[in-house]
Amino acid sequence: MVSLFCTFATPLVAGESVEFGSDESARYLSGLRELYLASSDREALLAHSNELLDTYALRVAYQVGQANPQDFLYTLSVATPGELRIREEVRAPSGGVAVRNRSLSVFGLDPYLQYQCPPQGPSCSISSPVDGLPLVVILRDSKGAEELAKALSFLIRNLQKG
Repeated sequence: MVSLFCTFATPLVAGESVEFGSDESARYLSGLRELYLASSDREALLAHSNELLDTYALRVAYQVGQANPQDFLYTLSVATPGELRIREEVRAPSGGVAVRNRSLSVFGLDPYLQYQCPPQGPSCSISSPVDGLPLVVILRDSKGAEELAKALSFLIRNLQKG
């Protein structure tokens, strides 16, 4: 069986990469601070990323016909300076819940995250900048994956500043 994947680098806007220091970057961050009534870029980026993770959560209802459907729920937080904490909760329809907490040290990482949305299957994944394995898995929605990868890229860049 041949498997095809679409891989995208972010942040992308109208097909062009966005520089972190650009006017567009400043407008993006300002818009998020205003949207979430946040006092800092980091607070706004965390709120936006968590909102996107909730909106595009891969839930059992989207996995009709899958052998082992499960809800995949994520929450991000900042554990210590330069460290992003990722809480993953996997829920089975039978009621079983598995929780895993991971920490991602952002220092030295390329902040431009990649995402994949295979044409088959119910999900997209945002790749870890450490090893390329899935950092988070969300509902297959390429625009949602693009926006989440963009927000996470900005968040990692912000965390790299200390």
